[in-house]
Amino acid sequence: MPELPEVEVVRRGLVNWVRGRTITDVDVLDPRSIRRHALGAEDFAGNLEGARVLDVVRRGKFLWLPLADTPAEPGTAAPAPAVALMAHLGMSGQLLMQDAAVADEKHLKIRLRLSPAAGMPEQLRFVDQRIFGGLFLTALVPTLDGQAGGLAETPLPLIAEEAAHIARDPLDPHFSFDLFYQRLRARKTGLKRALLDQALVSGIGNIYADEALWLAKLHYARPTDTLRRSEALRVLDAARQVMTDALAAGGTSFDSLYVNVNGASGYFERSLNAYGRVGQECRRCAAAGIVSVMKREQFMNRSSYTCPVCQPRPRNGRW
Repeated sequence: MPELPEVEVVRRGLVNWVRGRTITDVDVLDPRSIRRHALGAEDFAGNLEGARVLDVVRRGKFLWLPLADTPAEPGTAAPAPAVALMAHLGMSGQLLMQDAAVADEKHLKIRLRLSPAAGMPEQLRFVDQRIFGGLFLTALVPTLDGQAGGLAETPLPLIAEEAAHIARDPLDPHFSFDLFYQRLRARKTGLKRALLDQALVSGIGNIYADEALWLAKLHYARPTDTLRRSEALRVLDAARQVMTDALAAGGTSFDSLYVNVNGASGYFERSLNAYGRVGQECRRCAAAGIVSVMKREQFMNRSSYTCPVCQPRPRNGRW
């Protein structure tokens, strides 16, 4: 699954192309890709056509486009948007900006035609080979803390209803470490399980959890109720650092399906220190002249990668 940096790469690309433009026409080529829109293709298209895209917003791995019906009257404040177009990328979903002259992709599911803009592609296409993702319309609701719903160019204190249950992510300027630490200590679980809990902190998936734990020199099974404040801060700072580095590299693309809006893959996988490196030397230990080989262990039906020397398993680690 794409993780926070991959979704943020898409958000940053989209906002440059679609913000302020009007959706003029909608083609639903495969109804399975709007299955979350219960009223069907006709209602989906009818609600989108004529809507203006105000922004592209992300919280954790959730991505949505707030919509307005019409431009605000001159000299008047625009009403707060009530609806957004939600994008769920799933395992293989892609949002691509394309010129009309470009041939349809093999797995094109939905096409949005946009109002003309100088030098910009005319179409936003949703392509999905495995059909686990999709687009749907959702209500916008007020945020509980009165702050922006997520990362955006013009922050609004509104959040897509489907994302309202998840916590803020480490790249969110309104993320509260104090609240995170309070909730973390209240849990009786392993550290990696906690990092993957979207109700505690959003956007950290399996790859970046392993990378953050390696950078912070903490084992995934460390009980959360034993973490000192300085250790919790260290792992959050590590998560922030690895995701920021991944953003600079365009994300991590183990699969050719993970691309930005221009169809380009990221290359952060070349910089991974833990994930996928079973049997290889630990780079940190090697730099210190210590021989250590990265281990892979089963974890929640997937894998965790750790160094047995600089990330020793805690004696009381049960997870």
